[in-house]
Amino acid sequence: MPNGTRILHAATQLADAGEAFALATVVWRQGPSSGKQGSRAIITADGELRGWIGGACAEPTVIREARAAIADGQPRLLLLGPADKFGDAVPDGMTVVPISCQSEGALEVYIEPVLPAPHLVVVGSSPMAATLGQLAETIGWSVDLLAGRQFTAMSVRPQSMVVIATQGHGDEDLVSAAVLARPAYLGLVGSRKRGAGLLGYLADRGLPKDQLDRVHVPAGLDLGHTGHEEMAVAILAELVQLRSASQGGFAAPSTPQRGETPLSPPSPGEPGTERRAPGPPDCRAEETAPSASQRVDTEGIDPVCGMTVPADAHHWPLEHDGITDYFCCPGCRRAFEESLAKGVAR
Repeated sequence: MPNGTRILHAATQLADAGEAFALATVVWRQGPSSGKQGSRAIITADGELRGWIGGACAEPTVIREARAAIADGQPRLLLLGPADKFGDAVPDGMTVVPISCQSEGALEVYIEPVLPAPHLVVVGSSPMAATLGQLAETIGWSVDLLAGRQFTAMSVRPQSMVVIATQGHGDEDLVSAAVLARPAYLGLVGSRKRGAGLLGYLADRGLPKDQLDRVHVPAGLDLGHTGHEEMAVAILAELVQLRSASQGGFAAPSTPQRGETPLSPPSPGEPGTERRAPGPPDCRAEETAPSASQRVDTEGIDPVCGMTVPADAHHWPLEHDGITDYFCCPGCRRAFEESLAKGVAR
C-alpha cells in the first residue's frame, strides 16, 4: 500500500474510533530539506507521529504545532527554516517558525486538525428524547438513542454528553452508571425537586460528590413553560453553549438551570409543604397524576409527589399503620420515611 494511502487509511480508522488527530502535509519544499512536497503524517493528541514530514529538525516543531491545533481546533500554515531566510516576504496568515538545521533547507507545512463529531447519548423513549436526537444529528453530531435497559457505562466515552430522559423509569440506576462513567456532560430531564431527591439518594449510596455536583438538573436552558419539542431545543442549546464556552469541556453547573434555584429541599415554612415530606412534587415533568376516578386497583399514588405508580413490589412498597404506600423512586420513599419519623406524614 503506498505511503499516502496508508496515511489516509489510518486517518479513517482514527476518525471512526472518535479520536482527535491532525493531518500534516508538506505543501512546499526548498532543498536540501529531507521533507518532500506532498509528504503527509498524522499526529495524535498525545504526540505520536505516523508517516513522514521531515527530519529531526522539522518533526518536533510539527508535533508541537499539531497538538496545539488539536487543542484549539484551528488549522495552521507553517513556514519552517532559518530565522534570516525569508525576511519580509511572508504572506499574511502564515506562521514562521525559525529552526536551526544544518541543511539550511525550508518547508511549508499545512496542519489540519480533525476533531471527532460531538457524541450525544440520549437515554429514553419519549418524544422529547427522539426529537433531541434528531436535532443533534441535523447539526452533524454523532447520536446514540438508547432505551434505559440498553444503557451502560460502556455506552459513554470521556467526551460524551449524556442526557437521561426516561421520565422517572429507573433514573437512579441510570444516573449512577452515567456518573461513574464520568462523561463530559450529564443532564437529567426532570424537575428540580425530583433531582434533589435522586441526587440525595445517590449520595447516600456513596457516589462521589464531585461527580454528583456535575449533574445538570433540570437539563437545558430556561425557555419557560415548553412542550417536548421546545424542551429538546433547550437541552441542545445548553450543550452547544457549554461546548462553545469551554471548547468541549464541561464543568459542574454553577448557576440554576431552566429557571430553578439551586438543588435543595424546600424549607418547612414554604407553602404547600406542610405535612409533606421534603421531596419532589413532580417526579415526571411531562406527566400529571390522574384523578381518583381514573385510577385502577393495581395502581397507587406516591404520597410524596402525587404520581400514579404501579402497586407492585418493584415500586418500593412501604407498610405502616395498616396501609401500604408505593413510590416512584427510592428518593420519594426515603423522604416519606423521614416524614413518618417526624410525625408529619399525611
